[in-house]
Amino acid sequence: MSSIDNYSTKLLLDIKDNNLTFSNFYLADDQVTKILVAELKLPWSTCPNCRYPLVHNGHYVSHVRYLSANASKPLQIELHKQRLYCQSCHHSFMANSPLIDKHCSIANPVKQKIIQDLTTDRAMTDIAQSNHVSANTVLRTFTKFKHLPQDTDYNYLPEHLGVDEFRGVGRQLHFICVDDDTHEIIKILPTRLKKEIMACFKKFPLIVRSRVKTITMDLNAYYQDLAQELFPNAQIIIDRFHIVQMLNRSFNQLRVQTMKQFKHSDRRYSLLKYYWKSYLKPYNQLEVKQVKYYQHLKDRLTQEQIVEEGLAVSPKLRATYDLMQDFRQALANHNPKQMSQLCDEDVALGEQMKITLKTFKHNRKAVLNAATSKYSNGCVEGTNRKIKQIQRTAYGYRNFSNMTARIRLEAKNAILKENNLSMIA
Repeated sequence: MSSIDNYSTKLLLDIKDNNLTFSNFYLADDQVTKILVAELKLPWSTCPNCRYPLVHNGHYVSHVRYLSANASKPLQIELHKQRLYCQSCHHSFMANSPLIDKHCSIANPVKQKIIQDLTTDRAMTDIAQSNHVSANTVLRTFTKFKHLPQDTDYNYLPEHLGVDEFRGVGRQLHFICVDDDTHEIIKILPTRLKKEIMACFKKFPLIVRSRVKTITMDLNAYYQDLAQELFPNAQIIIDRFHIVQMLNRSFNQLRVQTMKQFKHSDRRYSLLKYYWKSYLKPYNQLEVKQVKYYQHLKDRLTQEQIVEEGLAVSPKLRATYDLMQDFRQALANHNPKQMSQLCDEDVALGEQMKITLKTFKHNRKAVLNAATSKYSNGCVEGTNRKIKQIQRTAYGYRNFSNMTARIRLEAKNAILKENNLSMIA
């Protein structure tokens, strides 16, 4: 054994227990694990019950796992806990420290480090290896966090909400609600059924729900009915991405139908098949000067020439393309008046585009709100992307509460408060 300085050791390990004293250290049998020898004394010398002087009753030795500066070399504390005995009332006492819980061999700072590691996108086995504990220890620490009471303030709701769903446990769709300003997750529900969503938000008083100003969502009429019923003063906004996606999909379906009318060797087939990305670009961003050689056409053309030649194949395809471009341009220019006029267009369009315009007319007010509002479902979609990554790292979840607890840990706003950590420790 080698002697060490008690003050310097406690300073480096960030231990503030005055009853704990370090004296020596040595290497374990594996010649890798470093073991620090420490003695933990009781802060009193008389019995707290009868005030009779206590007598020494030996030590209880435990090996406590502690944080190591070198991840490849574990660190343990050989803790000698003082035991005292009262000869008057026959009570025995053993020293305890906030450094470690009773009947536990893992220091509380290690548990706090495990919770901090769980806030990152890492597997539990990886976290266990880096902290020199078992995977079951990580799971137990995570389970304690999961069962902590979560603060739910039913007297507050953000002014701007975004709603959507994502696939989770058992490939089931779960409802999610996010604050559009702070991107904080407000609620995650096991299902997206109307009964459960209504029961959840009915807990908030009507005066609180009336303060909600906007709700962004996709073109799911199911959510619009719920929003109107739960949030009477909220303005419904259809997400701009979903509007553009519907327009692009409608045009693409007509393009593929038109393309299949020609033989594979036909130039018109190649124009519509191989250069589909050019048709979805904004028309004013097409290349008009730079000429490139296109192998499928055996010709040198610009992007604009390819699009114009491809659209000349069918008047219906041309009209559908023009409407798609005009609608997207009006949306980008925040021009709800032009968008409303385009919804009422009565020209020869593809069947799918007609259905899309019919959907827009049915949700006219919510669609037009997309042009005037700065809010979108981008934060919800981003949160859903993070949730997918969390599930992928864990190879899926079978337990809904485990999944939501991990999401809550990895959320952008998941800053662990000191009182929560002390409850875990």
